[in-house]
Amino acid sequence: MEFTKRPLAITDVETTGLDYQLHEIIEIGLILADQKTLKVLDEWSVKVKPRKIKTAAEAALKVAGYNKLDWLGAITLKEAMEAYSKKTKNAIFVAQNSFFDWSFLSEAFKSTGIEDHTDYHRVDLFTIGWFNSSKLKGLKKFTLKEMCRYFGLEPEPLPHRAPNGAHKAYEVLQKLRSI
Repeated sequence: MEFTKRPLAITDVETTGLDYQLHEIIEIGLILADQKTLKVLDEWSVKVKPRKIKTAAEAALKVAGYNKLDWLGAITLKEAMEAYSKKTKNAIFVAQNSFFDWSFLSEAFKSTGIEDHTDYHRVDLFTIGWFNSSKLKGLKKFTLKEMCRYFGLEPEPLPHRAPNGAHKAYEVLQKLRSI
C-alpha cells in the first residue's frame, strides 16, 4: 500500500506500570483515521486480562482505573493482539508518547507470537508539538494534558482509560495538523 494512503492507528495503552519488561497491557484504545482527512474509519478498545497482577505498580492501577469487577469480561493478551494486528494492518502507529505505548505493544506482539502488520514508522504527538513550539506560543510542556488545555480541549478524565486517551490524542492530532 502506498505510504500516503496508509491509515493512522492512533493508539493508547493502559498498563500495570512503566516497565514494558516487567509490567503489562491491561487496556488498548484505537482510533483508525484516514491519513489525509483524519476522518475516523474505525474505533476499537479492549480490556486485557492481566497475567501477572502481582508485579503491578499500585499507582499505575489507580491511574488506569483497574479493578477486578470491571475486568471480568477482559480477553487474553493474545486475543487482543490478534484483533489489534488485524485492525492496524498497513497502518502508521500514532501515540502521544509513542516510545512508551509502542514498547508495550512490541513486547506484546513478541510474547504472544502474533505478527505485527503495522507500518514500521511511528508518529509521536509530543515530537510534533515540540517541533511546532515556535507556533504554539505559551505552551511549555507537550504532555497530552497540557496540549489539550492549550487547544481548549477537555483533558483526559481520571481514571485514564485507553479509549479516552486515544480520543484525546486524535483531537490533539487534529489541532496540530491545523497549525
